[in-house]
Amino acid sequence: MIRETPSQPGFLYRRIYGTVGLALLAGFYLLTGLLGHEPWRGDDIRYFGPVYSMLQGEGLLFPQLAGAPFLDFPPLYYWCAALTAFVTKGVGLLDAPNGARLASAVFTALTVYWVARAAERLYGRPTRTPAALLVIGSLGLVIHAHETQPLIALMAMVALVLAGIARVPERPLLGSLQAGLGCALAILCAGLTGALLTAPLFALAILVSPECRNPRASGGLLAGLTLGACLGGWWPLALHLESPELFALWRHEQWQQILGSGSPDAFPRLIGQLGWFLWPLWPLALWALWRERRHLIQLRWLLPLLATAIALVLIVLSGNYAQTVALPLLPAVALLAAGGITTLRRGAANAFDWFSAMTFGVFAILVWIAWTAQVFAWPPGLARDIARRAPEFAVNGTWFKTLLGIGICALWFALAWKLPRKPGRAAANWATGMTMLICLGVTLLMPWFDHSRNYKPMAESLRQALASRTDECVASEKLPDAIQVMLDYYVGLRVEPSRADATPCHLLLAYADRKERKPGEKEGWEPDWVFQRGGGKQFESLHLYTRSDRD
Repeated sequence: MIRETPSQPGFLYRRIYGTVGLALLAGFYLLTGLLGHEPWRGDDIRYFGPVYSMLQGEGLLFPQLAGAPFLDFPPLYYWCAALTAFVTKGVGLLDAPNGARLASAVFTALTVYWVARAAERLYGRPTRTPAALLVIGSLGLVIHAHETQPLIALMAMVALVLAGIARVPERPLLGSLQAGLGCALAILCAGLTGALLTAPLFALAILVSPECRNPRASGGLLAGLTLGACLGGWWPLALHLESPELFALWRHEQWQQILGSGSPDAFPRLIGQLGWFLWPLWPLALWALWRERRHLIQLRWLLPLLATAIALVLIVLSGNYAQTVALPLLPAVALLAAGGITTLRRGAANAFDWFSAMTFGVFAILVWIAWTAQVFAWPPGLARDIARRAPEFAVNGTWFKTLLGIGICALWFALAWKLPRKPGRAAANWATGMTMLICLGVTLLMPWFDHSRNYKPMAESLRQALASRTDECVASEKLPDAIQVMLDYYVGLRVEPSRADATPCHLLLAYADRKERKPGEKEGWEPDWVFQRGGGKQFESLHLYTRSDRD
């Protein structure tokens, strides 16, 4: 037999479609679109607020937003984001928002790794790579993995717990301690929600799974649960000792998040939202459960099934049907899908493969159409809508972007055409298509998104309006969190809250969106400055008033 050398085609082929290729694919997926833009409206700038406060030396124990306590999440994600921002800014690589966003890439990469490890331990090595590819290919993950998002950290910790418990039958103590560490970190990510998502899995595995009913496995799981409770409880204890009032406020908010005020009428909307968020994972997961319906008591099916059920119950109880609440569901559903994709019948696998290629081919065409609307004003209707949303946007670097976009599409087509005929081909095709779409969208449309979604022009205009009034205090009227972060980061301004315009300040800031269009009339105040941005559902305006009866 002739020994294959690195110069032979087979060696390069294995590198491209093997571990090296998977690492490059994950790298392009994680970093493309993550860097090189200002904080965007929504969660991206909202959750940058506590990170920026930590970089200023504030809120290191309990997160703060523009000087006020921020109750959404405990500090683990913010600590990591502040660390990445501090390091990258310190060496001159990135500014604070882009450096903070790296934390999301780190936690997403950890999720991919731990889901792949859990799949290998539960279903065997052939499922390891498909599991990683299915996480990357999830439709709902793509947006939130590229923004400042604390729930990405919770998703990673759920994956760590699943990977640890999956290891218990083989290495009871080591797997249990790994799961216990994940449970502790989940508490530091999301408080009571993190505990309820992870801790019940230990008890249920002991009570229900045959593989965990022996003394070694049960004892290990109890030890892991104890470790999770001890390590996860230090932060609430430290907060209680430092500030009992703040701890009581946080505890009340935790229960409010768990027992929300959801309406049963919104449940169909939740089902529809989960349907696209978890695509294409849930059809593969249902197939796996149906095929193994007589063996669901086994740990390999019971563990991700219980994790999915617990997460769904918590979502329904909270009544919070935002897209991001589905992120902790993703590791468990990806595991179920990984267990089913290798058992797909040839016809179903081929249909999924072709559906992947056709879907991303159509999406790529739509991206090109959006680009032609910007450059050539065609089609006219879409061009008018783009101009209405960002009237001051100007396209540049057209030829370079055109050639780069064509190259991205050609590379995707070549990789998809030569993918090995293996059971995981459909998952690889889907993940490759998702990465291609991200790269193409960033190449052609990122400048427009950045122009229409960042607050920097608004902040610069307000800074100029306040240039001669730096010593005067400014009151606010119902400013959203994102606007407060914008003022704090760009302008260095922290406003004073006011009620019914009752404030000693001589300046007042008011916010309006598409529902109000502009604030109501304000007696005793004269309009001084206004800035409007966006159009349609993205419309926002900020108004500055001066007290008319000032001395």
